[in-house]
Formats: sequence, structure tokens, C-alpha cells
Amino acid sequence: MNTDSHVANVVRKVRHYLITNFGKTSSEANDDEFYRAICSSLREEIMINWIATNKTFEKAKHRKLYYLSLEYMPGRLLSNNLMNIGSMDLVEKALKVLGKDLKSLIQTEVDIGVGNGGLGRLASCFMDSLATKRFPAMGFGLRYHYGIFEQELLCGIQIERPDKWLQHHNPWEFRNDSCDAIVRFGGQKIERKDDQGNTFHEIINAEEVRALPYDLPIVGYSNDSFFSVLTLRLWSTKESPRNFLLQKYNAGEIGSASENTTLTDVLYPNDNSETGKRIRLKQEFLLVSASLSNIIDEYESIYPDYSEFGDKVRIQINDTHPALAVAELQRILTKEKHIPWDEALEITKTCIGYTNHTVLKEALEEWKEERIKLLLPRQYQCIQQINEQMLGEIKASTNKSGDELNSFSIIQNGQIKMAHLAIYGSHKVNGVAALHTEILKKSIFKNFYEIYPEKFVNITNGITQRRWLLNCNPLLASFISKRIGCDWIQDFSQMERLREFAEDKASLEELIQIKRSNKQRLLNYLSHDMEARHGIGESYAHENMLGPDALFDTQIKRIHEYKRQLMKALHLLMIYLEIKANPQSHRIGRFAIFAGKAAPGYEMAKHILRFIYCVSRKINTDPDLQGKLKVLLVENYNVTKAEFIIPATDLSEQISTAGMEASGTGNMKFACNGALTIGTEDGANIEMRQSVGNDYWPFSFGASAEENERIKAEKSHDITRIIESNPIIKQTLEALNNGFLAENEAEHKSILAIKNSLTDPSYHPAPDRFLVLNDLAHYFETQKRVEQLYADPMRWAKYTLHNIAGMAPFSSDVSISNYAKEIWGIIHTPLDSEELELRRNVYHEHDRVRLGIGTTKVHELSAKNFIKKDKKDKKT
Repeated sequence: MNTDSHVANVVRKVRHYLITNFGKTSSEANDDEFYRAICSSLREEIMINWIATNKTFEKAKHRKLYYLSLEYMPGRLLSNNLMNIGSMDLVEKALKVLGKDLKSLIQTEVDIGVGNGGLGRLASCFMDSLATKRFPAMGFGLRYHYGIFEQELLCGIQIERPDKWLQHHNPWEFRNDSCDAIVRFGGQKIERKDDQGNTFHEIINAEEVRALPYDLPIVGYSNDSFFSVLTLRLWSTKESPRNFLLQKYNAGEIGSASENTTLTDVLYPNDNSETGKRIRLKQEFLLVSASLSNIIDEYESIYPDYSEFGDKVRIQINDTHPALAVAELQRILTKEKHIPWDEALEITKTCIGYTNHTVLKEALEEWKEERIKLLLPRQYQCIQQINEQMLGEIKASTNKSGDELNSFSIIQNGQIKMAHLAIYGSHKVNGVAALHTEILKKSIFKNFYEIYPEKFVNITNGITQRRWLLNCNPLLASFISKRIGCDWIQDFSQMERLREFAEDKASLEELIQIKRSNKQRLLNYLSHDMEARHGIGESYAHENMLGPDALFDTQIKRIHEYKRQLMKALHLLMIYLEIKANPQSHRIGRFAIFAGKAAPGYEMAKHILRFIYCVSRKINTDPDLQGKLKVLLVENYNVTKAEFIIPATDLSEQISTAGMEASGTGNMKFACNGALTIGTEDGANIEMRQSVGNDYWPFSFGASAEENERIKAEKSHDITRIIESNPIIKQTLEALNNGFLAENEAEHKSILAIKNSLTDPSYHPAPDRFLVLNDLAHYFETQKRVEQLYADPMRWAKYTLHNIAGMAPFSSDVSISNYAKEIWGIIHTPLDSEELELRRNVYHEHDRVRLGIGTTKVHELSAKNFIKKDKKDKKT
């Protein structure tokens, strides 16, 4: 079939869905209706491969991975899916026939709101790579009806509103009631006796919650029609009437009556209250219990008994949120499948792997023992037994006792340590960058590493180059493909070949122009976004942005003290003071961009947001700084905004306190899109520097992780000396004191809280805990070198090209291949051609069928042919 025929088919499909779904012709439908009609048309093609993928996995009986994560951030799916199946040009041509522009329609799609930060974005990259590499896998998460929240910033104050991503039907999801699951909370423990007279405990009168699955297709990239489609199953309690307790409602207990229907309303509910803590724990167990129920059902539909369960099933828990999978799987195997305890525990540990994502001890989840005992009594019993067995094994093999033995305990001081449960209950524990894994082994989990060294491995994070380069930066993608071909899309190691063009003047000039175009695209997008949100696009752009000649200096992360947005804001204030004192001190324009959300209950993060706003107002309204410095705080940061900001960025800020960032993936996205990194020796920054080469990684600064540990251990952080020995730092901190930035009492309180967190000796747990002042002078001087290099565009472009090439090892395809080899032991399982052909044939036959009302001769003939074939098939 030629291209014109393909285009005509798409046009017919779109018109068909406009009529059947909306009752409108193509001349009457609006952009949103066109978008949904395209999605419906595309879903048909995807569904064929989706079914064939699942049938292929069933037939092959290869080991399968189940990925459990409380977060995913897939972003928009239309453009990504069109790109992955190679239909972008086809649909674009079809829409031109219908008088529509594909890019405009893509902008009507909202981001899927089931994630917040790097954890969710990484999980989505991994799902993309699993599908592209054709591994047998499935993802599980929760379908948060209102996301985490939609952020509005009013004078630097974060206003949290419900994320309306499900206000209109999500055209990509399929509700799959046949795979629902019952999740049980609470209940009373009673003693019973079995047929042999043995006493055992049983839980009765449990509270039952029905979890409904919504399936999203995760489409793998392919150069042909044999693309794999994996399932991301998101659980919801919102839609099931049985979860609403009408008797309690009628009794006036309104909150408790609807608690279970709201379990999946919000990601990370504020846990500063007891109710918030209870909802969080119920969310985590809901994910675990419902997902394991499906995993068990799928296994039993293929295999006759549990002799192969440990060989055929792999479960990866993404951080400690799903760590209850250890206790729940052990409970299922022993209580429901009647497998002896020791055998079941061996199966559990064989099946489960644990990825750690943090070195912050306060971020390693702990739950009150009484809360788990009350809410999850069955699982609490298993945790107790697992803990006793683990401590017994360690004592027997090492003769440890007392406090030394207790340091391993899952249950300590009335708290249940989820990381300890995950470590013991897994066959592998991995960090996500080389430095991070070493910190786990030498510090955070040193005791466990000494006992179980074979469990600990490193697998450095990666990103999918398809979304974060091919899709979000088409100009740069074309630049790369013209020089090294298109193999990099599925084999990122090819990127190293770009170094050959680092001395080519024409290539460097083109690279400069691409960056300039992407900057202008971002400025247009931000202006349009503010116009749409607040009606102030043009005036806002004039007051708060610089043009594409300026250095675009970006930090986009969730707001957290260890990520040190505060240090960047202080640096901007230092630049301001320097320019006011000497207008010639900075020769280039700098456009500083911040974006990120503060957790609703994180007070200091909200102070930092307000401080950034106060700094930006002072800078942006001062006529002496026009054309030299602007600061923008972008509200409601999400994947779509990142896809505009990242390709436009010149300088990527990766400035976390060394030793505190597990890995980071934003650093990789920026670098492969042509940004240079200013960063500490932290997380994946170290491996990125090694890959790029020291000569082309010029902006490292700050104390190392080891130096920071020594400063804390020796309590040698001399804040007074730092301030008194550095006049610009002293002047900047004084500006926080004297009302220089604040215009009202509330702003003054926020700024004073920040000042106290840095300099007050009585500040708990310690002043300047994240060592902002310790690194600030070095950061300031390194930023001077940034300006010097940026003033030489061709040299900057040369560095940029080396950085892009140096990202070759940081594809999530590489990460997933390493997981598959070192942890999961899963193998590539390409689509079965017979299964795909069968599904396509069935689809094409049925696609010709129409109701007999007003049919033409062509439709009648098609129907007759189908009936004849159907009879023939039945005879066969």
C-alpha cells in the first residue's frame, strides 16, 4: 500500500471517531476532539501489538519482571507513541488533509499525573527501555486522581490545587475490571486449631477494599511493525462503590465513610498528621497487595504448581515504598499456598530485588510498629517472624549480640525499618550510581554489606534518549543523525562518534544555531503558558526573561535543602550586588530559571521558594540590571515543561551537597541536549565527568563526599570564619537581615528562617547542615569561569559537543540491560510473528464490518466475505 493510501486510511479513521465519539464532522470538531480521535485511531494499531506481546510472553514462558513503583512520570503519550511506531509523518500529513496541525493538537494533551520527581521519571524511562529492548515485563503503580498537586505561585507562596489530569477521560487507559483485586486492612486476631490440633492464628472481620486496574500501553521503539507493548497497570479505589461505606456516612462519620474511596486521590498525602500517615501506609500496601494478587493469578494461569515460581517471577521494588512486598509475598506463599516457611522465604528472597534511591537517613522509610500491627496484622506477624529468623542467622554465623546484633533488626525502638526488610527479603540490593553504592556499602548499610556482600551491586541510572533527545529536541536529533546515522536511537554508544566533529566549524556553528532556536522556542512557550494561566504573557516575558543571546542557567528539581536551590539563589543575589557596585563586572547576560515543587508539609522548602521569588523581584525590577540578569521561577513544573526547558539550557545546575544525591537523571538529560554542567562531585556527576573527560568538564566545584563526612564528624564547619573571610558572602547574608529583600512581614519571616538555618548556632539539628556556605565561595568563582567560557561561543560549542558525545553510557537501555543481566536474569523476547499476524488478520477482518443499516454494496460484499471465512474457520 502506498503512502497516499495510508494517509487516506488515517483520515477515514479520524473522521470515523469524530462522528462516533463526538457526533461531529471534521469541520465541526475542536482541537481536543481531534486529539482524542487521533488517540482512538492510534490505539487500534497499538492494541494489536499489545495483545500479541502478552500472548508472546505467555507462549514463551520466559522469566518475567514485575516492576513496583509508587511513582511514574510518563508525560504526554501521543507524540512519544507516534515516534516509537514511526507514524509521526503519516499522521501529520493526514491532519493537514483535515486542516489541522499535529503540533497544536499535541499541546492539548495533559501530562499523566502519577509522579513527582526523579523516582517517577526514572521508572518511566525504564518502562520505555524494557519495551524497546523487548524484555518480558510489566509495571504496577497507583492511579492518583488528583496527582501530587498543581502548583500555583502567588508572590512566591506555593498554592496547592488538585491536578486535573483526569478531568476529561484519559484516552490511553483501559479499565480492566476482570483483573481487580481485594485488599484487606485491619481485623481481629483469633486462635484456631487445625485438624491435627495445632494452634494457629487467623484474622477475621478485615476491612476489604476493591482495587480496580487501569492499564496504560507502554510502546517500545521499533523500525518496523514488530514493536512490543508492555502494560503499566495503575490501581484505583475511586471508582468502586463497595469502597464507600454508606452506613458510616449515614451515621455522620463522613470522613471515615469515604476514606477508602480516596486512597488513590493524591500522591504523597501530607504526613504531618496521623491521618496522612495512615493513608500513606494504606497506599503502599494497596500497591503491593493488589499487584501481588495479579502476579499470582498470572502465574497460576500458566503453570500448574509453585515449583517454578522462584524461577519464573522477578519483582523489583523501586525504593522502600513497596517494601511490604517481602512480608505480603511470604504471607501468600505460606498461608494461602501452604508452602513451608523456610522454602517460602527462599522463594521470596529469590524473586525480589530492591533498588535504593537515597542516602538521607530521614528518607529511609520507617513505620510505627503499632500502626502496622493495627492496620496490617497479618503482615506484621510475617515481619516479626522474618526478623527473628534474620537475627538468628546473623547471630549463628557471626556471634554478634547486644546493640551490634540489634543494629540489623527490622523492628527497633517501636519502629519498623522498611529498608532493613527490603535488604533481607531481596536477593540483590542496588544503588544507582557508583558513589551512591559505595556510600551504601561503607556507611548507610555497612553492617548488612559485611554480612551479605554478594547482595550489593551498582547499576547507574540512565535516561531514554528517545523521549529526552529524539522527541523533545528534533533539531539536535537531526543534527546527530546527519553525522552518525540513526542507530543511536536504539544504541546510544554510537554517540561517541560525535567527537569526530568537535573541530568542524560548520558543525559547531549549526550547534550554536540549534541552541538559539530552542531558546526562542522556550521563551515563546513560557510566554504562551503564562498567557493561558494568568493572562499576562507578553508583559510577563518582558519583565522576567532575557533573549536567546543570554546564558540560560537552569535548576529544575523538586525543592529540597540538599539540592541547594538556596545556594543558586544566594549566588544570584551576589551577582546583583556586584553589578550594582560595578556595572562592568559581568559582561554576559544571564537568564536564571528555577522550577520545582515543595512537598506540602516541607516548611523550609516553601521558605526557599519564597526567597527565590524575593530575589527575582529585586533583580527583575531594577533598571540597572536590564539586559544583564533576569530570574524566573516557573510554576507547576512537569515533564512537558522539562521538554521545553532542557533543550534550551546552556548551564545545568547539579549542585547538591556531595554525598547526598543518589544519582540524578536530570544531569544526563541536560548534557545530552547540549548543556554544560556546573556541579559537585556527587551522584552520577562523577561518572559523567569521567565519560566526557576532565578537559571538557570544566565546572566542578565544592567539597567531596569524603570531605563533607569529615567536616561533620570533626564538627569543623566554621561558619563565622567563612563569613568574615569573604566580603561578598558577608554582604549577601547581611542583605537577608535588613529588609533589603522583604516587602512585608511574612516575607521577612521566611527570609529570617533561611538566614537562621545558615548561621544560627542554636539551629536544630545544626546550622548550614547542607554546607551551602562551605561551598559558596568556590561556586561563585566557578561561575566566573562559566561566563568567561560562554563569551567564546565556538569554544563553548566544542565543549558542548564533547558533553553530548560523553553521554553514550547513560541510556536507560544500558541500565536495563545491566539489571537484566546482573539482577533479574530475564532475556529478550521479541514478538511472535504468528501471534502478531493472527491478531492483525482478525482485526482487519472485523474492521470491515459495519451494521447493516444503509450499507453500500461494498460493505455488503465485505460482510459476506467475512461470514464465508468465519464458516471456513469453524470447519477447520
